Amino acid sequence: MNAIVALCHFCELHGPRTLFCTEVLHSPLPQGASSGDLSGQNEQAEEEEGGIQMSSRIRSHSPAEGASADSSSPGPKKSDMCEASGCRSLAGGHPGFVSHDKETSIKYVSHQHPNHPQLFSIVRQACVRSLSCEVCPGREGPIFFGDEQHGFVFSHTFFIKDSLARGFQRWYSIITIMMDRIYLINSWPFLLGKIRGIIDELQGKALKVFEAEQFGCPQRAQRMNTAFTPFLHQRNGNAARSLTSLTNDENLWACLHTSFAWLLKACGSRLTEKLLEGAPTEDTLVQMEKLADLKEESEGWDGSEEEEKPSSQPDVVEGQELSKSSPETSLMPDCNSWNVAHRRLSVFRSLRHMRQVLGASAFRMLAWHVLMGNQVIWKARDMDLVQSAFDVLRTMLPIGCVRIIPYSDQYEEAYRCNFLGLSPHVQIPPHILSSEFAVLVEVRAATRSSLYPTLFDDEQSLNKYEFVVTSGSPVAADRVGPTILNKIEAALTNQNLSVDVVDQCLVCLKEEWMNKVKVLFKFTKVDSRPKEDTQKLLSILGAAEEDNVKLLKFWMTGLSKTYKSHLMSTVRSPTSSESRN
Repeated sequence: MNAIVALCHFCELHGPRTLFCTEVLHSPLPQGASSGDLSGQNEQAEEEEGGIQMSSRIRSHSPAEGASADSSSPGPKKSDMCEASGCRSLAGGHPGFVSHDKETSIKYVSHQHPNHPQLFSIVRQACVRSLSCEVCPGREGPIFFGDEQHGFVFSHTFFIKDSLARGFQRWYSIITIMMDRIYLINSWPFLLGKIRGIIDELQGKALKVFEAEQFGCPQRAQRMNTAFTPFLHQRNGNAARSLTSLTNDENLWACLHTSFAWLLKACGSRLTEKLLEGAPTEDTLVQMEKLADLKEESEGWDGSEEEEKPSSQPDVVEGQELSKSSPETSLMPDCNSWNVAHRRLSVFRSLRHMRQVLGASAFRMLAWHVLMGNQVIWKARDMDLVQSAFDVLRTMLPIGCVRIIPYSDQYEEAYRCNFLGLSPHVQIPPHILSSEFAVLVEVRAATRSSLYPTLFDDEQSLNKYEFVVTSGSPVAADRVGPTILNKIEAALTNQNLSVDVVDQCLVCLKEEWMNKVKVLFKFTKVDSRPKEDTQKLLSILGAAEEDNVKLLKFWMTGLSKTYKSHLMSTVRSPTSSESRN
């Protein structure tokens, strides 16, 4: 991640100061820095944190940053530094730290200030803002600020206990600076958790030192008994102590270097870019929206809801959860191994397999109701069989049009689901059975089934069932039906096409008709064209038939929110409307 992580401190003498920063270097070290400019090369330590291995060595400041460390350096002058190193992290002659990432050949360099003048100015401004005007209520916590010119900053301010400080605490901040605003905002949860962990560790070490000092010599009572002296005199006589003194950790800066380097590495690895060939499909957009909604819901659950969740039965359950074996069956693998193997074969594998099992006329009726958006009800004892049927039938629809309740003990209305699995004893309302907007598939025990079917014959494994497909509006055999249904049946009956090729045909057919849906949505919902123009458009699209119109209207509900909001926000310009008239 192209960013800089820095630790800042508010000095009572000089104001905000940068103590320690870690930056990323993509270019290799110059050849001249391989011998004389590097010190301690023989002392390498393999550091591993979060699965990342880096070799760390001490080096001088100037060669890696491409700037000299002479008097022209942008760092603060010696007169501005606290006498007791309160504004200094590394000693004057300390060369700094470097970690080499062997996988990516990236170097993570840590020192007190960036030696590049532009980077120094950016870090300096972010430091001042993080400890002055850009703070959250209570002066302790995370905040985001920045602009395109000076970069964007994630800042977390915090206090460190100090028995000698005014108010017994000193003010610090850890800031992350980068130019990519979107990336930094998306990394907020990750950065907040990891930086909060670093802060907790620093505060814990400082608290132990503070309590030990207060136990030995309580400063509060001593200050109460001391005669009043001017504040300026007290401040000048009591310079800020270094963070290593406050935490009693001589290896503090090496540990911070390791933590900051790992933070930059891990934050850059957690978000990756994916190359999409062409525009994403509607199914991809809807899937991304559903995943985002599920993530928001899961983050909104509190601890009490998570404890109650396993004991409660959800309204809509996933079919995969229902197919898991119970603890009782797992205790007898020898007795139930044949049943488990046979049960796995008693499922539908593809649309072609379902058409062969149900028959051509029954499958056409079922597929017609699926494409039209009518409610498809399956009644069976075998939950795996019902789930496999829904998994196969849903491939004919866009993802946004699919609402499944895999198995329920009561009837659910059509507005809740268009695929409903029921146990055999559930009573279905009479008006649903006679409705033209529903189809029922009853799975019964076949009288001619064999008790010991061949395990390797998938069709014969379903011979023990009898499938009865009924509807209040049966599809006539001579009815033309929607165009996509005829093309699907043509692909299924073509034995020269494998199952994988048929699946790709379904993807292409769905995308073709979703493009027609987009045109119709733009034409009717956004532009509000009259019915005569809409009829002409349907004729041009080759979808003027009644079944095709119904299909397009139903599939319109499967459009992604992203596409709908994009179109609805588009306003036609007056020139375009005049040119059309």
